Amino acid sequence: MPQHREFDLILFGATGFVGKLTAQYLTTAVPADARIALAGRSADKLAATRAALGPVAANWELVVADSSDPASLAAMAERTKVVVTTVGPYLRYGMPLLGACAAAGTHYADLTGEPLFIHDAIEKFEQTAVDSGAKIVNSCGYDSIPSDLSVYEIYRASLADDTGELESTTLVAYLKGGMSGGTIDSGRAMMEDVAGDSARGKILAHPYSLSPDRSMEPNVGRQSDQALARADSIDASLSGWVTTFIMASHNTKVVRRTNGLLGWAYGKQFRYREVMNAGTSPAAPLVAAGIAGGIVAGMASGAVLSRVSLGRKLLDRILPKPGTGPSEAARLAGWFAMKTFARTSSGAKYQATFSGSGDPGYQATAVLLGQSGLCLAFDTLPDRAGVLTPASAMGEALTQRLRDAGMTIEVTRS
Repeated sequence: MPQHREFDLILFGATGFVGKLTAQYLTTAVPADARIALAGRSADKLAATRAALGPVAANWELVVADSSDPASLAAMAERTKVVVTTVGPYLRYGMPLLGACAAAGTHYADLTGEPLFIHDAIEKFEQTAVDSGAKIVNSCGYDSIPSDLSVYEIYRASLADDTGELESTTLVAYLKGGMSGGTIDSGRAMMEDVAGDSARGKILAHPYSLSPDRSMEPNVGRQSDQALARADSIDASLSGWVTTFIMASHNTKVVRRTNGLLGWAYGKQFRYREVMNAGTSPAAPLVAAGIAGGIVAGMASGAVLSRVSLGRKLLDRILPKPGTGPSEAARLAGWFAMKTFARTSSGAKYQATFSGSGDPGYQATAVLLGQSGLCLAFDTLPDRAGVLTPASAMGEALTQRLRDAGMTIEVTRS
């Protein structure tokens, strides 16, 4: 990256729902001398957003850029060390900006939960980013930083203890939070992308579709994201039931890609899955079964409706619109706790806990994304470029930033 850039960080999509939350968080977290800019399509909306942020942002510059205008994206990328983008669905709107950052040697962070977008980014811009020195870091929100850093920190603990390679590893998600129209729109974008295209569907379904070299991946048998089981089958300390976690199919691919990018440092028998807590009440088995079945049925129905114009119009009418999301009270009442249980080749057992306050997809994601951007802009990081994951790009530097920001990230050995 050229040493002299006008800005340290540009936040693209600053007038959107998550963009505003991220901008507000940055006002509380940026160094006093940080050079920050807000970017989006409308100068008037950007000015209104900046005015609402208070005195810290008063001198932040405004940059007009549009996802449909490649020249504006290239110009923006060349002005800054880092671009943080909340403009999705990324399958529809994200690739031109990612490509502009890769070409300019500009570090990049997004919030995508779309494996197909990352797959396409790797195919199109991996070598460009490697050549320019750009760190293109996908999934820097609740999807998938807690997953990725939890396993990474367990790996670091096992390395320090010399307890061998990671083998069976399971994350259990506990959370309270809402869902925005933007999140739902991302899911729709993937359904529409795979509709009638079996090759795209196979990419979405394959556990190693984001691997840097699938021929090097371990042969550990079938790995499914569908779950319905007693929690104590994962660890004796747990009670109740677990079920399918809707983001498992994305997060697990990201974690497996990290293993590959680190030279399969986690181990050649590393087996990873994610599930969600369904509670301990007598009705928990029914709740767990209902969630698991509902996710499968919902995805199947959405995929069918996305194939035809009439079905897409129906989804437009019944689903929340992009740009909407949980109220402030709901966001503040949310929380998340991710507990990851791992066993190593020597039989050692570890537990990682990654937790935080605020709605995980929005309040907490603003912290996760904001700190990712600041980490890329200001911290000394591994000498690695290309299309990366949060752990492979930022590792312990990001862990420490998030701890300092009030999140709990700890690993214990049992």
